[in-house]
Amino acid sequence: MEMCMQIKLPYSTTGMMLHLEDDLDVEVLASSIESMPKSDKTEDEIVLEAMENPIGSPKLSELSRGKEKVVIICSDHTRPVPSRHIIPFMLKEIREGNPDAKITLLIATGFHRATTREELIGKFGEEIVNREHIVVHDSQDMDAMVNMGVLPSGAPLLINKVAAEADLLVSEGFIETHFFAGFSGGRKSVLPGVSSKVTVLGNHCSKFIHSPYSRTGILENNPIHKDMVAASQMAGQRYIVNVIIDGDKKVVHAVAGDAIKAHEAGCAFLENYCQVTPQRRADIAISTNGGYPLDQNMYQSVKGMTAAEAAAKEDGILIMVSNCGDGHGGEGFYKALRDCESPAALMEEILRVPQDETKPDQWEYQIQARILMKHKVIYVMCEEYRAMAREMGFLTAADVNEALAMALEEKGRQAHITVIPDGVSVMVK
Repeated sequence: MEMCMQIKLPYSTTGMMLHLEDDLDVEVLASSIESMPKSDKTEDEIVLEAMENPIGSPKLSELSRGKEKVVIICSDHTRPVPSRHIIPFMLKEIREGNPDAKITLLIATGFHRATTREELIGKFGEEIVNREHIVVHDSQDMDAMVNMGVLPSGAPLLINKVAAEADLLVSEGFIETHFFAGFSGGRKSVLPGVSSKVTVLGNHCSKFIHSPYSRTGILENNPIHKDMVAASQMAGQRYIVNVIIDGDKKVVHAVAGDAIKAHEAGCAFLENYCQVTPQRRADIAISTNGGYPLDQNMYQSVKGMTAAEAAAKEDGILIMVSNCGDGHGGEGFYKALRDCESPAALMEEILRVPQDETKPDQWEYQIQARILMKHKVIYVMCEEYRAMAREMGFLTAADVNEALAMALEEKGRQAHITVIPDGVSVMVK
């Protein structure tokens, strides 16, 4: 009997075993964040130490002196930011600088739905939700926006009035790789966090998404990042506390200070642990979306698929292991892929869309079309939505071993196979 290597891939809440026979040519690309030297400090102590040593900025207590309206932009329910380990310390330090400060927690929903009270309690705890003034941003409510000027892209910067009228604007967040903004965190609290739909759609336009610099881990020359930095500066975002978390969503590192400089320092730190370099490009690349909660739909799964795209040869076969129990995740996304003549025809159509006519979900199906133009994609997903995935131009399989057998049938047993156990946690160089 053939010997074989087994890798447990994240899939829904259960995981899925990949069996690789010994005669196969396999390499595994994984983030080394878990191998980071373990600190003896608690999560609270890691955050407090960063706040004691702000990068490129006075301490938050100094910044808050004489500032009446202080706004803390907080992440929403879609982000695993451990706010309980950040917000209490930011509130305390602001009040040390100015006991009379009127503080608002402004929830940065970006383009997402409103965060519920239950979700806020889950994020902050009941005491903060009952005691503090909280406003949930709504990108569709144009009456709640203030025009701050024109971004480098030419799009208007319309942000939430609460942020625009603050005497001191600060934010919390976390830094992870992002498949078109380079990294999350920092300036993203403003754009898309508390910006209007007009501004978000302008920032996510087809021309910017098409840029070769709008990729995971790239900040330099990235037009999306450039607009976001300008938005941060125009809005007066003065100070951030951003954390880096491990696979268990625990704080392993934190940065605090100037909104741009502290964020850059956090990105540089993370890059050391998440950058991976393949020995060579793959004939078959296998990726995941990190399991639940990120693999609930196909829309979100584009993110993990870009890691396989970056690791594969131009005609390589991609295998995406993502449960997608909630289906496609976006009606516009689904219909664009289902109804197009071909991914290339869809891409042509998208690139003709002017910046001020960008449609919701357009960026997601643009990236998906880019991948499908060059690669066959085999989706390993729940049975319920496999027929729908095939309508959208994907092949499907019941499990990863069946998908690998399909790919080997086409590429041969000499194929170079790259396995990326968590496609959302790596930067493939």
